[in-house]
Amino acid sequence: MHALVVRVTIHNADRTREVLNGQVVPGISGAPGFKTGYWTWSSGGELNGLSMIIFDSEENARAAGDRISAIAANAPDDVTLDGVEVREVVASA
Repeated sequence: MHALVVRVTIHNADRTREVLNGQVVPGISGAPGFKTGYWTWSSGGELNGLSMIIFDSEENARAAGDRISAIAANAPDDVTLDGVEVREVVASA
């Protein structure tokens, strides 16, 4: 298994929550090899988001990361994409 780790800076929390629940989560959960995902953000001050999305293979995780990067390049100013990274899952509980 591999994790897709996505880091963002959130500029509009209300709009980001709408897009996350209405578009991002449904879209990524239908991606090939999707297993599970968690989307988080910090409390107070500037919101920094971090998501960890688990896929069955490195190939599927990288493909999803490429799609996220392409979508973010054309996204409105509500969120800034700070990083996309694929990591091997070495343990879970």
